[in-house]
Amino acid sequence: MKRRRGFTLLEMLVATTIMGIAVVGLLSSLTTSMRNAGRVTDADRAAVLARSKMEELLSDPTLPFEAQWNGDFDQSSGWIAQTGPFEVPPNAVPGSLMLQKVSLVVWWQNGASRHEFPLESYRMIEAPRQAAQ
Repeated sequence: MKRRRGFTLLEMLVATTIMGIAVVGLLSSLTTSMRNAGRVTDADRAAVLARSKMEELLSDPTLPFEAQWNGDFDQSSGWIAQTGPFEVPPNAVPGSLMLQKVSLVVWWQNGASRHEFPLESYRMIEAPRQAAQ
């Protein structure tokens, strides 16, 4: 009898099983990478929005000396800002220079979880009447 060359059924089943395990592993890694890329994209967007909002707050001459307020960027993200004195010099008089602390938290929803990106800055301002006393 002539011997036939080729793969046996058992060899084909083993090769298919090995390939299946390899493909599942690759797809799992790909899913994890895509999820991480989404998180990095969200954090990067929050950092850009936070820097932009902080620049807007710091350049606003009508910014209250001591207050807290908030706003929204869209339905799934927003911000909370707070201003107040950082250091009040001893014997401060109205019109003297002092440091004002500006705190900003940008938040966003990703599914059911809420993420936050905090940012702080300081600026020199003239002491208002109530802070100087």
